[in-house]
Amino acid sequence: MDAFPAFFPLEGRRVVIAGTGEAAEAKARLFDGSPAQLVRLEGPQAFLVGAYGGALLAFIAGDDLFIQAAAGAARAAGVLVNVVDRPDLCDFNTPAVIDRGAVVAAVGTAGAAPMLAGLLRNDIEARVPPGAGRVAVLLRRLQGEVREAFPDLVARRSFLRSAIGGEAAQAALDGDMDRAESLLRAAIAKGGEPTGRVAFVAGRGPADLLTLRASRALAEADVIAFDADTDPAVLALARRDAGRLNPADATPEALAALARAGRQVVRIITRAPTLTDLKALAAEGVAVEVMLAAPG
Repeated sequence: MDAFPAFFPLEGRRVVIAGTGEAAEAKARLFDGSPAQLVRLEGPQAFLVGAYGGALLAFIAGDDLFIQAAAGAARAAGVLVNVVDRPDLCDFNTPAVIDRGAVVAAVGTAGAAPMLAGLLRNDIEARVPPGAGRVAVLLRRLQGEVREAFPDLVARRSFLRSAIGGEAAQAALDGDMDRAESLLRAAIAKGGEPTGRVAFVAGRGPADLLTLRASRALAEADVIAFDADTDPAVLALARRDAGRLNPADATPEALAALARAGRQVVRIITRAPTLTDLKALAAEGVAVEVMLAAPG
């Protein structure tokens, strides 16, 4: 990872756009509809340290003399600086952004290839529903109630997985937030034990032959175990904070115990699972799914 992605809350924060012209306007448009206070600076005003006081971020566009003076003033005020089209002068790079309100996705190339980031954003944007932000707002509104009802992290994750694919989320996607809240509160009141499963995912690669279900299983995994010759690109799709289980210890009994405790367990394999192992898992009474790669 050449650059660490981070998200800055914008509620009540100041963002400065220093400079004029289309480049400055393009940066300003990034904040359309955001709760940030947008401050525009032009000419010598942009060279004053005090003009940047209390700002979180500063975007600067202009000729060399302008950006040097403005960037110096912003940094003297302790503000993170982005200079348009000059990655060598930036404290951070502007990614290609997918804006769904409370849901924001971004693709960055550390300033090396903005056009590539834009193309990748278009591919991802088509898969993010326009109402995804409303689902996030719903979960934020009831976050405290969910935490109180499910104090155990594993149980909470299991509930949220179910909720995100359930009626409440669909109501939020459809724009009916009152009904969404009602449905989610009903689901919280109903409670329920966490439901785990064991998924076998093909690990030989290439990663782009994995099915969408396999990719999602990797992204949702609480625990993973993988063969030594697993394709690194497949392994990279798994949650980085997922627990790791030595493959020698990934017996059917161990996998079943984790699933019964509510964990989403992914066994990444480079050889087909044995019928004996599958029968042993079935005998343990846990949900099992085998996800092979799609045909090339």
